[in-house]
Amino acid sequence: MLTGIVTEFDGPRGLGTVKVNDGTNFMFHCIEIADGTRTVDVGQHVSFDPLPKFGQYQAGRINKR
Repeated sequence: MLTGIVTEFDGPRGLGTVKVNDGTNFMFHCIEIADGTRTVDVGQHVSFDPLPKFGQYQAGRINKR
């Protein structure tokens, strides 16, 4: 499990980006937010599992911290 900060989130599209401490960015879709809210604030600290999707790793099973 990794931790990071949400740096982008487009609510209408449901797409966002989480940046981890080493500067790596992981894209995500709102369906991966574990609490079922389908929204997250930019600047929110989260933990997540990197999952292989579409030829790259994306953030999955996102938990707000």
